[in-house]
Amino acid sequence: MKIVFMGTPDFALPALEALIREHEVVCVYTQAPKEAGRGNKLTKSPVHVFAEAHGIDVRTPKTLRDEKEQANLRGLNADAAVVAAYGLILPKAVLEAFPYGCLNIHASLLPRWRGAAPIQRAIEAGDRESGVTIMQVAEGLDTGDMLMKGCVPITSETTGEMLHNELAALGADLIIRTLRNLQNIQPQKQDDALSCYAAKIDKSESRLDFALSAEVLERKIRAFNPYPATYFEYGGERFKVYLAEVASGQGRPGQFLENGGRLLIACGDGRALNILKIQRQGKKIMPAADLLRGMVFSGSVSV
Repeated sequence: MKIVFMGTPDFALPALEALIREHEVVCVYTQAPKEAGRGNKLTKSPVHVFAEAHGIDVRTPKTLRDEKEQANLRGLNADAAVVAAYGLILPKAVLEAFPYGCLNIHASLLPRWRGAAPIQRAIEAGDRESGVTIMQVAEGLDTGDMLMKGCVPITSETTGEMLHNELAALGADLIIRTLRNLQNIQPQKQDDALSCYAAKIDKSESRLDFALSAEVLERKIRAFNPYPATYFEYGGERFKVYLAEVASGQGRPGQFLENGGRLLIACGDGRALNILKIQRQGKKIMPAADLLRGMVFSGSVSV
C-alpha cells in the first residue's frame, strides 16, 4: 500500500520502521523543528530525522486546516494514513483524503484513556494492564471505531519508560497486522460509557505531595519515570525521584524519618516512601544509599 505516515516522537519510530519494510511510505508528516537544549537550537523530531535518513519526503505544516495543505496531501494519492502521536488535529477533509482513511496507533485499551498521556495515566491509576488500539480516526478525540487491540500487563515494577517501549513495539506489530487484514476486519464501536480521559501531564503534577498515600505516590513515581520525573525540594535544591517503594513508618507528611541507612519520607496514610533512586540537582541519577553517604536529611521536605 501507499502510506502517508504522521508521527512525531520516539513512540512512532518502530511503526514507521515496520511500515517502510512492508509498504511504500510516500511521505512523512511530523511536527516542525522546535527550540531545544542549550542555545535553544532548532531540533528536528525523532520521526523527522529517521524519515530523512531513509530518503522519505518530510513535511512539517503547522496546521492541516489550510486548503492548500489538504490539496497537497490528496495529491500524494496514498491508500491510507497511519498516525502515531502526531500532535495535530486532523480535520474532516484530511480524514476523507484516503480510500482506507486514517488509522491511529493509540497507546491504550480504548475506550479507556482517550487523550494525550495514556501511558502515564494507566500506571498512575494502578491499572493491571495496558495495550494498543488500532482505530479509525474520527472527528472526536480518540472516539473512532476500533480495528485491532493488543494487551500488555502492568506490574509493580513497570515504569513509564518500560511501558512506552513495550507499547511502541506492540503498535508496530499491530499496524502491520491490521493493514494485512484490513478488508476482513469488522470495526467495533467504542462504548463511550466506559471511557476516561488521559489528560496531558502538567509540570505542576511532578512535585510530590506527601499528604497523599505512599501507594499513590509510588505509582506516580513509576509513571513519570523518566519524564517528566517526580521531585521534592529540600534545602533549596530539587531532588528528582525515579524509584521508590512503600514502607512502614509514621510521621508528619513530608517528614524525614529515622532511616537505618534508607531515605524514608512520611506520607499521609500513616506509611512512608523508601526512596531508591534519586537525582540531586546537577548530578547523575544514583541509588539513594549512595547519596546518603555524603548528605544528611532532617526535618521535612520544603513546602
